[in-house]
Amino acid sequence: MRLPRPAPDQRRWWVIGIVGCLIGTAAVVWLALSASLGRVTWTDTGYRVLDDRTVEVEFDVHRPEGQAVTCVVRALDQGFGTVGTVEVRIPASPEVAVHRQVTVRTTTRAVTGVVRECTPD
Repeated sequence: MRLPRPAPDQRRWWVIGIVGCLIGTAAVVWLALSASLGRVTWTDTGYRVLDDRTVEVEFDVHRPEGQAVTCVVRALDQGFGTVGTVEVRIPASPEVAVHRQVTVRTTTRAVTGVVRECTPD
């Protein structure tokens, strides 16, 4: 069974629609890449509650080569309140991925430790 051919004046709108969709898709891809390339990202890899006043937090930081970064690491209590904070400065180096292990002193017993943010210096 043959499909009917669109009228000649409708072909132009189909072409305009397809070209518009391609331009829109290209714009979304460009915006997504420009927003994510060169950004500092981090991943919490573990924590260990050492005692009522200390938590050890491990994390990985991914950054542009040669970029110094400062990370804020928090210890949280059972109600997700902050009971300890420490700033960790990671100096510039040729390494893109860096693993860190830090000790956070707390005011009361913490149940977890997390990285709140990492920002370029």
